[in-house]
Amino acid sequence: MPDPNAAPVALVTGAARRIGAAIARRLHADGYVLALHCHRSRGEADALAAELDAARPDSTCVLQADLADAAALPALVAATVARFGRLDALVNNAAAFAPTPLETTDAAAFDALMATNARAPFLLAQAAAPQLRATHGAIVNIGDLYAERPRADLVAYAASKAALLGLTRGLAIALAPEVRVNAVSPGAILWPEDGADPAVQARILEATPLARLGSAGEIADAVAWLLRGGFTTGEVLRLDGGRSL
Repeated sequence: MPDPNAAPVALVTGAARRIGAAIARRLHADGYVLALHCHRSRGEADALAAELDAARPDSTCVLQADLADAAALPALVAATVARFGRLDALVNNAAAFAPTPLETTDAAAFDALMATNARAPFLLAQAAAPQLRATHGAIVNIGDLYAERPRADLVAYAASKAALLGLTRGLAIALAPEVRVNAVSPGAILWPEDGADPAVQARILEATPLARLGSAGEIADAVAWLLRGGFTTGEVLRLDGGRSL
């Protein structure tokens, strides 16, 4: 049985940068020890691990894998448990993003988005379920406003995130009562790193009642709250500044 006095353990996918790094920092500040997953951002993941370990020694490990490789996913959970002895939280943050208009999106592009954004969270939850049941843990999936309010140029991406929200609800039923499963659906938080059309940015902000971008820290706060416990499962928490209205 897991030691009830041990620090809780979280596996965070896509933890090296942006929203994932903000989630990792927040959970670490809350006392978690962390398995930080990355794919291509190993240098940034190692730097984050060094930063967190400097604050609390021996409190992180870095795990590298392509989430589109189904065979690699159970090993992420196994490595986390081998390193820390338990698993209390799974945060499915990593995502693939690409413009996917109807006319030009082929089967390979569709499948690539589904593999990372929907299949990987399913397989990670499947692998993590025995450990999470033992600790009465929780899963938080990071969705997207576009799952429920899609754009014409993001058809397949929106479908993959809608699948993730459906998975959230299904897992909440399948893993109850021991494990709670919820999702956070961000609106505009960070502009794409390759830039965004200023006209598109202006339209997004105009459609957001709070008239600003959200912050990665606000997403991290929501994840931390959902992991803490309570009478909430199968819910989608929209952090979009009112844009879904």
